[in-house]
Amino acid sequence: MSAQGQDAPVGINEKAESLSSGSIDKVESSHVDIDPKFERRTMLWIDFRILPVLALVYSFNLIDRINLGAAYAAGMGTDLELKVGSRFSIVTCIYFIPYILLQIPGNIVLRRLGVRNWLTFLIFAWGIVQLGMGWVQNWEALLATRILLGIFEAPFFPAVLWIITSWYKRHEVQKRVASFHVIAVTMGGLSPLLAYGLSLLNGTHGIAGWRWIFIVEGAITIGLAVITYLFIPAFPDVNTFLTKEQTDLVIRRINEDRGDALPDEITFKKAVHHLKDWTLWLTVSCRYVGSYFGALLRAAPPYGPSIILTLVVAYFADKYKHRSSFIVVLCVGCLVGNSLVAWHPDNKIRYLGVFITNACNCASIPCVLSYAANNVVSQSKRAVQTALIVALGAFGGILAAVCFRSQDYPRYVPGLAATLASQGVVLALLAALTIRHMRLNKQMREGKRTEPLEGQEGFYYTL
Repeated sequence: MSAQGQDAPVGINEKAESLSSGSIDKVESSHVDIDPKFERRTMLWIDFRILPVLALVYSFNLIDRINLGAAYAAGMGTDLELKVGSRFSIVTCIYFIPYILLQIPGNIVLRRLGVRNWLTFLIFAWGIVQLGMGWVQNWEALLATRILLGIFEAPFFPAVLWIITSWYKRHEVQKRVASFHVIAVTMGGLSPLLAYGLSLLNGTHGIAGWRWIFIVEGAITIGLAVITYLFIPAFPDVNTFLTKEQTDLVIRRINEDRGDALPDEITFKKAVHHLKDWTLWLTVSCRYVGSYFGALLRAAPPYGPSIILTLVVAYFADKYKHRSSFIVVLCVGCLVGNSLVAWHPDNKIRYLGVFITNACNCASIPCVLSYAANNVVSQSKRAVQTALIVALGAFGGILAAVCFRSQDYPRYVPGLAATLASQGVVLALLAALTIRHMRLNKQMREGKRTEPLEGQEGFYYTL
């Protein structure tokens, strides 16, 4: 089954907003030749300018989100009386309420406030909150800081996804998302080591070790806010790090690919309109049910195979302009690995299952994100989609925490059975979407459909 992202180029002549180097003139028509060397140099510079800084900040977004468990183990549970009743569970889960609710509003204001201003404010604000968590004296104060952390962290990840996908052609996206994901998750995976090292400061200046975890990591995040202000990339039409010729090239490439390099206004009314598209919900639901694996795999050590598989899958998925078959194979891999973990009597084989599951799950995340990003047009719809996919992914994390219960140790069969079911749901949703996309693509090629797909002439769905 072969997918074709576009059979005909799309030419759009519009003017972008002004840059420091001047305004962008009308986009050149697609028949003008592009110097391949100039194009390669420009895209390589964009890769180095965008991906490392975003991955660095996102890694601490992950660290600041998940360090609560390390602090609990380092003595916070006793000092703040979190072991009483369900206090620790409440403190853990309360974060997700504002985190889920504020994804879409955060992306709506991103363009209006400006990427640098908005993201710098968010990072600085959650850094201050993280720092403040080191000084709380009771569990109620900790609960309040977790709510604030959810508020300020919520808009960050969907904004990052939106920014990354706005710079590249649809079939260049997965390699970039995979690279970003691998860098961020690898750095975030060092969180337990960092937290353990900081906990050894216990008693230094009369401060408990668990408090040092929040204080130091909060201070680092505040420092990253400065780096963000200086180096965070904006959208292509308002960037300040490319020359005018390079910016013209990027705008033209995107418009020839999908026609949405220049922004359309994002309003609450338009966001509601996009949310009525049932295919948007099906696509993001693939990410939601797949996130069941999160709770089990955060502590899994076999990251090496995961990195390799994630990058290899991304390379071939972009090369063949295809997503769904790769997602199917990775889902089957998760089913096999998960079954081994749940029911095989040999612990060595069960551990192999952890490797398989971790690698396939890690590789599937950029694949699903790219599949979703490839099949929408307009920046407003992309803003809603990236926010929705992150919000529903957070729901999966909550359900994982519920399904993987301490009383099910050491085999966690109920949780593992739930992950098996979730992969079945992914396959069903993917089949429905792919059949629908194939049918509409065929109708367009045969001239049986007059209305362009996604409202964009020359657009075809990626399968």
